[in-house]
Amino acid sequence: MSYYADSSFLVSCYLLDANTARAKNYLGRLGAPLVFTSLQALEVENAFELGAFRALFSAADATAAHTNLTQDLRSGRLVKTAVNWPLAFRVASALSKRHSAITGTRSLDILHVAAAKSLRAAEFISFDARQRMLATALGLKVAP
Repeated sequence: MSYYADSSFLVSCYLLDANTARAKNYLGRLGAPLVFTSLQALEVENAFELGAFRALFSAADATAAHTNLTQDLRSGRLVKTAVNWPLAFRVASALSKRHSAITGTRSLDILHVAAAKSLRAAEFISFDARQRMLATALGLKVAP
C-alpha cells in the first residue's frame, strides 16, 4: 500500500508555511512511508532553491530542508519509487481532456494524480482543491 503526496504537501513538511502544522500532524497520524518519485524530487528540490532565490526563506533553511529530506530517504520515511511514465502520461492526457476545462488543473498537478493512480496509491495527499477534486474523480482516496 502506497501513499502519494503532491510536491507542495512535501515542501510544507520541510519548510515553514501556512500548511506545515497540518502536514506534520497528518504525517504523524499516518505512520506509513510516502512514495518519492523523480517528479516529486525535482519539484521539491527546486522549491527549496526557488524559495531561497525569492527570499521566502534563507539559504540555510533550504540547506536544512535538503538535509532533512535526505535523512527521510535514508530512514525509509520516503521511499524512492519508479513510475511507469508512459502509462502515467497516457492517464494524464485522458484526465486533461476530461477534467481540465472543468477543474482548472495544471499539467503538473494532473501528472501527480496520474502518477499516484499508476502506482495504485492508497491515498493521494494534497492541500490543493483542484488536485483533490481530480484525484477523487479518478477514484483515489484523498487526504488530509
